[in-house]
Amino acid sequence: MIMASSTIYRIDPRLFLRIWALRIPGIFIGIVMLIAVPFWDAGAQDRYFPPAGTDWVEKAPGESGLDEEGVKRAVDFALANENSVEHDLRIAILKGFSHEPYHHLAGPVRERGNPAGMIIKDGFVIAEWGDIHRADMTFSVTKSFLSAVAGVAWDRGLIRSTDDKLTDYVWDRTFDGGHNAKITWHHLLNQSSDWYGTLFGMEDWSDRPPRQGGIDDWRMRELHEPGTHYKYNDVRVNLLAYSLLQVLRRPLPQVLNEEIMAPIGASTTWRWHGYDNSFVMIDGLHMQSVSGGGHNGGGLFISTADMARFGLLFARNGSWNGRQLVSPEWIQKSVAPSEANPSYGYLWWLTGNGTNWENVPGHVYYAAGFGGNFIVVDRENDMVIVLRWIDGGKVGDFVQMVYRAMR
Repeated sequence: MIMASSTIYRIDPRLFLRIWALRIPGIFIGIVMLIAVPFWDAGAQDRYFPPAGTDWVEKAPGESGLDEEGVKRAVDFALANENSVEHDLRIAILKGFSHEPYHHLAGPVRERGNPAGMIIKDGFVIAEWGDIHRADMTFSVTKSFLSAVAGVAWDRGLIRSTDDKLTDYVWDRTFDGGHNAKITWHHLLNQSSDWYGTLFGMEDWSDRPPRQGGIDDWRMRELHEPGTHYKYNDVRVNLLAYSLLQVLRRPLPQVLNEEIMAPIGASTTWRWHGYDNSFVMIDGLHMQSVSGGGHNGGGLFISTADMARFGLLFARNGSWNGRQLVSPEWIQKSVAPSEANPSYGYLWWLTGNGTNWENVPGHVYYAAGFGGNFIVVDRENDMVIVLRWIDGGKVGDFVQMVYRAMR
């Protein structure tokens, strides 16, 4: 870490040429003007962005407007409330989802580390604990990274509208049938599609089935109109990843790295895995369709520090040191309450509708994963909190402690 007590200012002015053409019969007049246009978000020139590598500037909590003792109590609380999930995540996954028929490990799994975390305020590290550079599984935190990749496709115009039906983009049998043909990107992104089918050998109904009933009841369930019923379901999230692969036509980890992770200075230790049988042919090349979590193994393996960089990108409205990586429009869509679940956006959880996180502003949103993995984003206060392996029932208490420490 680098200790500092003063803000670092970065100014990155860019210039570009703009050409106006005036056409008069028989005459062409070209006018070239040099226009100075800011390519950074408002206020970016006086914000600190951590450079690539481990030299992330650290400040005392008091320098960033937080009570030092309050922050220390929060860190001690996180360390004292480790998640009870086994360190051998093979056991943890198989035990945690043992009620699901046919559940099995289909992708890689890694033994987890110990509790870790970071609190970032105004871009600076004001607290860290544990091994923040260990790449661990993040389970469903992966979904929020997948949402960002969808944003890349949308920003590029490869997805014309989130209200477009998937049948316009995925031309195999995946969306055949009267029900599945109605499904839009919007439905997949907010988990309200109720898509039915089998993907990479996994049936949609076998993922988190009701506690009541049996296989016949689950398989023959009544389908809900797309957009009307929220259901957390990894098979359908994996379907979103598969559909994005059809659109982007490159492995999603490559897209994530080139468009987001490398520009924000993330390490090269993170990995995004799919399943052993989730390879598909795209343009004559074998590519793996990655998973949106570690429900069956796979998903994103990433360090606490790299998660914090990703969270800071969203706290800065998608802009990083003068470069817009994810559009503010996409972020706004991502954190808009869904019709079927007001506490859920585009694979992000929202706090403004029914959360029990008292004294936490309603504009805060977060990514959450099995085993106690979280990225909490507060754009208005320019703050990011990353938690690894905390007791899931205690995360709200921890976040409230941090906000109580704010002056």
